Amino acid sequence: MSTAVKMDDEAKSKLEELQAEIRLKTGKKVTQQELLSELIDTVVDSRSEFIDSFRDGAPKLTEAEIDQFNEGRITSGVETDEDDIDEILYG
Repeated sequence: MSTAVKMDDEAKSKLEELQAEIRLKTGKKVTQQELLSELIDTVVDSRSEFIDSFRDGAPKLTEAEIDQFNEGRITSGVETDEDDIDEILYG
């Protein structure tokens, strides 16, 4: 069963660009229907990330992402205040 989907000119143009790039890089011609079906399947596999993209504001980090960020931090044991930073930056 085929159903028409309305989209604005910009979305249609991006879909056509993607379609052309797939053909150029793979040599395979795909229809826009096949392309949309594949896009939907891909999004369903990462559903929570896709849904989060519609939330207002900055996305919340997962605990794993926070831990990964903190792994790169070290402490030198030296306290630094505004005057120290100003001296380093401005002399």
